[in-house]
Amino acid sequence: MLAGARVLLVEDDFFTAFDLAAEISRAGGEVVGPYASVSACLDALQTEPVEVAVLDANLADRDVTPVALLLIEREIPLVLHTGIGMPPELRRLHPNLPVLMKPADPQSVIVAVALELNKRHL
Repeated sequence: MLAGARVLLVEDDFFTAFDLAAEISRAGGEVVGPYASVSACLDALQTEPVEVAVLDANLADRDVTPVALLLIEREIPLVLHTGIGMPPELRRLHPNLPVLMKPADPQSVIVAVALELNKRHL
């Protein structure tokens, strides 16, 4: 389903990150991360290429808006996987981003990621 795509995983809950990473791998993707903070993720994105992302909205150090904005600037598709909804600034700037509310089945997250990835290739 993900055909070798490098999938950025940004999630601060260990169990959720573990489940999503396993599902990404089962779907044929390569997991980049998981990263539990905005700062760690932004550092990694300086050197790590990614093709699509799964982002938790609320991380250990702040909300994920800076990461999402960088990905959008780079035209990298993303899916927000969150228990709190879209951060206000991100909702104001990009209200149509795909959002899956927790607890979402990991397979549903992968389907949403694959859809976003396929949109990019159309």
